[in-house]
Amino acid sequence: MAIRERLYASVIGWGGWSFRIVSSKAGMRYIDLRKRSVEDLSRLLKGTITPDDRHNETVLTQLHEYLEAERQTFDVVLDLRGTPFQRAVWDRLLNIPYGETRSYAEVAASIGRPTALRAVGGAVGANPVSIVIPCHRVIGKDGSLVGYGGGLPLKERLLALEQGSLDL
Repeated sequence: MAIRERLYASVIGWGGWSFRIVSSKAGMRYIDLRKRSVEDLSRLLKGTITPDDRHNETVLTQLHEYLEAERQTFDVVLDLRGTPFQRAVWDRLLNIPYGETRSYAEVAASIGRPTALRAVGGAVGANPVSIVIPCHRVIGKDGSLVGYGGGLPLKERLLALEQGSLDL
């Protein structure tokens, strides 16, 4: 039997939502917006999950600051698992400024793949660290809010937070 990687989990709440943060020894691995069970997350991430706020202290602090509109970017170490294409999309998402949005078409064009809209959508949807890699800033070509792992109400609230139109 293979030895399973030890992962460290913490929970943060905001405005009626709760997010589970999961990190490895190498860095932040996952933010669960869907309230999966620890068992499901353990299977998904192929590791043994242990509660540990101390291990996640930096990311918890930065997420609290972001959710209180006191931080616009994150500087946490990430331990991402994804294809080269996914990683290129995620890197591009990191360049969308706080409070701004980009369409899937704009993201696709910015990585030199203007016809890869579905693939870009798939990579955005596979983003393992939503909020930190701001996939909520990606919208439809017509400006509509489309697709978000945490649901459109959360996406709308995060965008309102960044645009300064959310009462804290």
